[in-house]
Amino acid sequence: MIISSRASMIPQKGRHHPRTSSERFQGIDMMSEPTEQSIVSDPTTFEEARKGAAEYLQSRLSTKDKHTNDRDPFHIPIIDLTPSFSTSLIDRQNVADQMREACITSGFFYITGHGIPESTREGILHQAKRFAHDLPVEKKQELHVKNNKFGLGWEPSEYTSIAGDKESKDVFNFAYEEALDRSGGDGLYRNLDGSKNKANMWPSETDLPGFYEAVKEYYGAILDLSRHIFRLFALSLSLPESYFDPLTTHPGGICRLLYYPPPAHPLPTSPSSSEDISPIGLGAHSDYECFTLLLTSTTPGLEILTPSGTWHIASHIPGAFIVNIADFLMRWTNGLYKSTVHRVVNRSAEPRYSVPFFFSVNYDTVVETLPGCLKEGETPKWKPIRAGSGFQLCAISAPYRNNRIVPSKFYYPAYDYIVPS
Repeated sequence: MIISSRASMIPQKGRHHPRTSSERFQGIDMMSEPTEQSIVSDPTTFEEARKGAAEYLQSRLSTKDKHTNDRDPFHIPIIDLTPSFSTSLIDRQNVADQMREACITSGFFYITGHGIPESTREGILHQAKRFAHDLPVEKKQELHVKNNKFGLGWEPSEYTSIAGDKESKDVFNFAYEEALDRSGGDGLYRNLDGSKNKANMWPSETDLPGFYEAVKEYYGAILDLSRHIFRLFALSLSLPESYFDPLTTHPGGICRLLYYPPPAHPLPTSPSSSEDISPIGLGAHSDYECFTLLLTSTTPGLEILTPSGTWHIASHIPGAFIVNIADFLMRWTNGLYKSTVHRVVNRSAEPRYSVPFFFSVNYDTVVETLPGCLKEGETPKWKPIRAGSGFQLCAISAPYRNNRIVPSKFYYPAYDYIVPS
C-alpha cells in the first residue's frame, strides 16, 4: 500500500504514542522467564508459520510485481547525511524526504556523510578478519552459539541455514549491553529471559588482544548513528522528530562479524535464474528488526531481489553504509516502507568481510501500525507484536534448537502467533 499524500501520514495530535508491552498488555508479565508454551500457542503453530513464510518467500522469488516495468533499472540511491546534522529542521527534513522515497521504492539506500571515521570502520573489518583466521578453533568452540541460549557467539560455517540453503560463512554475533552504549543506557535492559546478566560471549584479551576495545568503539558509534537515523525516519513519516527516542534507550541491536570465503569453483559474475550457487553465502531473506546498517569490505556480495524478480548486485561505495528497511518498520508503516528480500553470494576469488548491524527498538516495545499509516476505514495488515517476541522464538523454541534453522531472517509471519490478544 502506498499512501497518496504525506498529509495522510500525519497522526492526529494527542491520539497516539508509542507503547511498551506493560502498557499494551496490562497484567501480563512479559519479562518473566518465558516458556515454549508462552511463545508457541500449540505444537503445530511454529511449523505452520514456517511453512507460510517459506511459501511467501518462494512466491516473492518467482513472481514479478505487476506494476514493474522491466525497462526501468533498479536503483539504490546515495543519500548524504551531512545536512541531517544541521541545526536547521529544513535541512534535516530534506534528508528525511530522500530516505522516504527510497523506503517506499527499493527499501535500500546508501548513506555517506555519516560521521563514523574510516579508522573505526576499517578497525571493525580488521577484527572480523582476525576472528575468522587468527582465533584457534578450540577457542571458538568455547564461544559456540550452542552454548548461548540467545544465539550469540560463534556460528561456524553451515551450522545454521535459511530455509535449508547450504551456506558458507563464519560468524561472530554479539548484542546490546550497556558497556557498549556511549549513553550509558537507562538501566532497564533485560535479556529475553528477564535476567540482567550479560549475554554476550567474548574472546579473551589474551587470545585476541584489542578485539573487545575495537568492537566497543564501533558498536558505540553505530548505535549513535542508528538512533540518529531513527529520528530521520520519524521526520519521514511526519512524526515528531523525537517520536522513537523513548523506544531506543536499551535497544536490541545485534551486530555480526561475517566472513564469506571465496567459492571453491568460479561463479558467474552476474546472477542468472539457472545458476547453481551451492553453497550460498547467505540465503534469500528479509531482516526482521527495524532497519539494518551494513559495512562491507571491497568484495561485493550483497544481491537484492528487484520487483521484476531479478537479482541486483549492490556495488561497493567506499566509505558508505548500505541501509535497508526491515520487517518491524514495514509493519509499523503497514507495508508503506519495503522490507526487501536479499541474499549474499561471493562471486569473487577474494574473501568477503561484512559487519551488519540490525537495529531494533527496546524489546518491551509493542510494534503496531501507526494510525497515520492507515487510510480511513482501513485495518492493519499485521497484529501488534512485542519487539522481543521474534527473538524469543529464535532463541528458545525447540524447533530452532533441534533443526538448527534460523527463522529470524524472513519468518516474520510466525510473530502473529506470539502476542496475546
